[in-house]
This record gives sequence, C-alpha cells and structure tokens, in this order.
Amino acid sequence: MPLEQKTFFIGGEWVLPSSPDRVTVSSASTEEVLGTSPLGREADMDAAVAAARRAFDDPCGWSTWAPTDRAAVLRRLADALDARADELTRLISSENGMPLTLSRGLEGAVPSMLLRYYADLACSVPVEERRDGLLGRPAVVRREPVGVVAAITPWNAPQTLASGKYAPALAAGATVVLKPSPETALDAVLFAEAVADAGVPDGVVNVVPAGREVGAYLVAHPGVDKVAFTGSSSAGRAIAETCGRLLRPVTLELGGKSAAIVLEDADLDSKAVQQEFVAATLLNNGQACFASTRILAPRSRYAEVVEAVSALAASLTVGDPLDLDTHVGPLVSEQQRDRVEGYIAKGRAEGSRVTVGGGRPAHLDRGWYVEPTVFADVDNRQVIAQEEIFGPVLVITPYDDELQAVRLANDSQFGLAGSVWTRDAEHGLEIARRVRTGSFGVNRYMTDPIAPFGGVKASGIGRELGPEGLAGYQDLKSVYL
Repeated sequence: MPLEQKTFFIGGEWVLPSSPDRVTVSSASTEEVLGTSPLGREADMDAAVAAARRAFDDPCGWSTWAPTDRAAVLRRLADALDARADELTRLISSENGMPLTLSRGLEGAVPSMLLRYYADLACSVPVEERRDGLLGRPAVVRREPVGVVAAITPWNAPQTLASGKYAPALAAGATVVLKPSPETALDAVLFAEAVADAGVPDGVVNVVPAGREVGAYLVAHPGVDKVAFTGSSSAGRAIAETCGRLLRPVTLELGGKSAAIVLEDADLDSKAVQQEFVAATLLNNGQACFASTRILAPRSRYAEVVEAVSALAASLTVGDPLDLDTHVGPLVSEQQRDRVEGYIAKGRAEGSRVTVGGGRPAHLDRGWYVEPTVFADVDNRQVIAQEEIFGPVLVITPYDDELQAVRLANDSQFGLAGSVWTRDAEHGLEIARRVRTGSFGVNRYMTDPIAPFGGVKASGIGRELGPEGLAGYQDLKSVYL
C-alpha cells in the first residue's frame, strides 16, 4: 500500500482519521509532491492516548514486563528499522533536504543504535536498590515507568530525534504517543510499519502526525503523564507553561545559537579540522539546533579566519540531497527559505558584510535552496548574532582576548552547545568548562548516545541520551521496611 494511503497507527492498528484534513508533503529539492498524509485532530489524539493508557495500565501490560522482555522487543524494533534504512533515508532526504550521506549516518543508523543501547541499559540498571537506613531500618528505592508519554518531534532529523524519546521511554516501561511534524509525515508511516512488524504490543507505540494546535491539545491531555518535546524555544515556553500548571514532567530540547571559539593557535589549514568545522557549523544545511553558527575569531587573526571560513563555505557542493557528492541541500520548505532569506536581509541592513553566498544558487531553478552564506564584521548584539536562523548562515565576530571570547559565547539567551578550535585539547577543555551550555566540543562537535544532551537558559529543560535519558522516564518510589 502506498505511504499516502496509510492512516494513523493507534493501538496496534491502522485507524481511519476522524477528519478529512490532509497535508501535502513535497520534495525540498524538486518541489514535486511526494505524497499526502492525514492530519490528526483532537479525537485522534484521544484515541491514541486511550490506547497508550490501556497498554500501560493493564495489570499484565508493558509497564509490568521484565526489563529483559522489553529489551527483546526493542531489539526487534531496531532490526525492523535497519531493514527499512535505505527507504527511510532517501525519503527523509527528499522531505527535508538532508544530504543523503548524512541521512544514512544519522537517520538510518542512530534510531536502531539507541534502541539497542537502551535495551542493554534497561537490563543492567537495577529496578530496585536496597539502602541501609540511618534510623536502623532499610529502605527500597524503586525506579518505575513514568506512564504515558507525549513525544512531539520536529522535521529536521525526524527519526533520530523521535528515537531519543521513544527508545528510553519504552526501555523504562512507559508507553508513547508520537506526534511527528507534518513536514515529515511520510517517514513516520515507515516507522509505524516497523513498530507493527517488530511485534510491539498493541498501544505501546501510537503514531499520529498533527499540527501545532493538536499538539497543544496532546500536551494538556489528562491521560498524559509526561511530555517530551524538541522544537523552537517559543513553542517550548508554551509547553512549559501548560506542564507547569498541570505539574506534569517535561523534557524540552529547544533552540540554540552556539558559538565556535577559534583560538589563536587554531589550525585552519588542516583538512581534518576543516571537515570537522563544517560538520560543527553547517550540518544538515544549517538545520541543526546545536550548530556553531556564531564564530568568534581573535582580532589578530580575524581577516585570516574570515577568509578561511568563506573559502570553506564556497567550496561546498550545493545540490540534490540524494546525490552523494552534495554537501548542502535545500531547506525543508519555501516558508523556511523565506525565513532564512529574511535574516540575510536583516544582516545586510545592520551593516554586516557578506563575504560569500547571500542568495540562491544560480544553477538550481527548483527547490528551496539558499547558498551557504558568511557574514563578517558582525557585532554580537546584532539580530543575526542573537537569533536562531536555522539555515546555512554563519556570522563571524572578533574578540580581543580569551576572557572576552568566553564572555561573548555566554552573551546569548541560548545555551545548547558550542565548540572550541585549538591545537591544545587540554586548553580547549578549560574553555569548555567556562562556557555555559549543555554540551560542547573540542575541535569537533557531534553528540554521543552515552552522554546526556540538552540545554540551559532558553535552550531547554532536562536531558536526553545517556543513562540520564532513561532516568527521565522513571519515577522514584521509596519503600520503607
């Protein structure tokens, strides 16, 4: 059955939507229609939450299974996703413009990696811990699943970001209602197919693509016990307000405007360093929340850094995301391209200098492309240095000494990530300790499933990945003996 003919996956079945509303998913590179998908309404979310609630509350249900039994299901789901990896990665690259080389390494590999990681972790972390009490009697501390989880995910890395929520949630014994973004609704169908083929018990995972209003309805749903969200800081604030009023646990992975601090001794001529620098700053066409798009360069080397970064940006191949030679693909939609072009216009109006890019690629007459763009002579107080652009746009700001560099890096409403570039890794670690972010890279930046990921300030609340990610889906109960 074609993807666009599939419906919602609720309670282990393909369920007809409550409304005829549909979203058209188009290719980011050709603008041609890839397919359509139904859009969930409130009644569909009611059904999904009810199915997840039944699966969790069942006296013999998912939450009561032994961790080893849940782990076996997670490993089967990992196998089912691996079997679809080629189809998934090509579809996602078509939907959101992610270069296929990146999609294969990220969307095609990370979800199954996380499922296996959390399957192993669930088997190794004890459910109960007995402690000797200070008052002469022991206590048992139990780790119990949090309940029904509303997982709301964006379009920029749909499968990877979803797996960072459902993998630890399922390992903990929670059940999940996944609300994917409408822009990438088609790959969500492939994920639901994998859930069905893996024999995940009915209602443990439910998939309903929907828009923002229905997402807000899901966040406030009385049958939900926890919310996990990745997206913009503005949406995150609204979700936090709802969850605060309801005293509902929430994990928010939000936006960023991370700094790449180039130190005096940085080696910008090394091909290996250049490759890592591009990955840290322009990954996924700049559609990455943790990208170090704000480059801080020593004034003594400012012209050299501007020239080097501009040359790197100009050297990148812009084109079809399905072409393995492409470094930078299109943005996800015309609306997103308009947003990025609006920021480029703001940068010019503020007096900054475009050293490369700034327009649309002349050789591409279709698709939502923006040239990799570099701004020089940028003051850290400017809009393009303070707001998340979410496109292939880099800004370069000079600093006089390392103290000022750290101060500029911290002079942001965000605190998600960052990087430092130096020949002395230990000195880089010293810089990392002084920048207030949830994660940081020394001469590279890439998240690792074994370490917690998340932000401070406007970049979010809570952490995903690592053992901390599993703990986020567990409630602690103390039993006094």
